[in-house]
Amino acid sequence: MNPILSVIFLSILGVVGDFFIKQSGNGEKFMNLKWFIPGMLMYVFLSFGWFYVMKQIKLSSLAVVYSLSTVLLLVAIGVFYFHEQLNIREVVGVVLAVLSVCLLSRFI
Repeated sequence: MNPILSVIFLSILGVVGDFFIKQSGNGEKFMNLKWFIPGMLMYVFLSFGWFYVMKQIKLSSLAVVYSLSTVLLLVAIGVFYFHEQLNIREVVGVVLAVLSVCLLSRFI
């Protein structure tokens, strides 16, 4: 599998884990285990995935791709799930983030 796609997949796994952990703290209970356990399992799988990806990619390149893909995924959740609006500067930032990943993928 392409290392960039592996990092993006792991970003998706991390964002889904973050979503579950966030949901586990919402509500009356201190912690809702039906949300916490899937989130915790996502983090366990994520740690094994990082082990294999870090063997293939330089850490500096991995950090850039992971950060940008995580930000893009969180923006997508904000826009489509929480119905947030993006202003023009935020749209330009998203476009530049996508371009930076495209440029970086040519040098990995």
